[in-house]
Order: sequence, then C-alpha cells, then structure tokens
Amino acid sequence: MYKIFLFELFGALLISITGSLLHFVYDWSKNYKPLALISAVNESTWEHLKIAFWPALIYSVLEYLPISNITNNFIISKAACLLVIPISIVILFYSYTAIIGHNFLIVDISIFLLSICFGQIISFKLLTMPQLPSFLTFISLLIIVILIIQFSMFTFFPPKLLIFKDPVKGGYGIYKK
Repeated sequence: MYKIFLFELFGALLISITGSLLHFVYDWSKNYKPLALISAVNESTWEHLKIAFWPALIYSVLEYLPISNITNNFIISKAACLLVIPISIVILFYSYTAIIGHNFLIVDISIFLLSICFGQIISFKLLTMPQLPSFLTFISLLIIVILIIQFSMFTFFPPKLLIFKDPVKGGYGIYKK
C-alpha cells in the first residue's frame, strides 16, 4: 500500500508540473499545430482541463507496469481520476467565479492543483479497495476512450459553449491567422 501511495503522490506532483508547462508549450512552439492536441491554445476553461487530462492519462499509462500487479481496480481507478480532475476544476472554478463575479489567478492555479490531488486521492482509494466487478472495468475503458476522443477533438472543433470560449480574445479553439 505504501508503494501505491508513493506512486499516486508522485503522480500528483508530476501531473501538476507537466500540466503547468503545457499551459505555455503551444505559444513557445510558435503555434505548432500537433502540440495543440495536448497543450493550451487559448485561455478557455476547456483548454485548462486539457492540460490536466493529458499528463494524468500519460502518467496512468506509465504507472501501469510498476503497480498494476499489486493493486485492484487499476483501469477503474484511472478512469475515475480522469473524470474527477476536470469535474472538480469546472465545479470549483465556476462556483467561485459565480459567487465573486471574476477570477483570481492564484485561486485558479490552486483549483488546478487541488483537483489533481483529488483525482490522485480517488485513484489511490480505488487502487487499494477490494476488487470491484469486472463490468466496471469495461465501462471505465469506454469512459477513457470517450475522454481521449473529446480531448482530441474539441480544440480543433469546439462547440460554441461557454466552457470552450476564450474569455480574453472571445474566440473558440485554435484561432485562424
């Protein structure tokens, strides 16, 4: 259990650092389109969800070999983590901005980090629980595939919804130059 805890704790740190860097990678690359898949292309809430999602997914894949044989519910725990992080960000961000009327960068960063910690805590809890029914593994794989498709598509083809709108420039997705 200690090894699992350390992996999840290290994951929270690595996901947070990588996600923070992904906020800037697209701009640093001079708008290199392939990097738009995993990095933020604007200041919309969606793009901030994406920079937490991809590092969490990649860390989950890297974590599979070292700990899957000493845990239960690996796929279920990772699907839960990949859902908890963006849901937490959305709920916390829109709740506090609705209450006070605007956002503060330090609170936004704190929500990002806290949501990643929430996801890793849920993951740890599920990894250390008794084995859950196998049909939940299938549902969890389906959830992961759907999330990958959504996080791959919506930067390039964003719906005209508030979560996808850049509050700074007013646009959606990648801007046409």
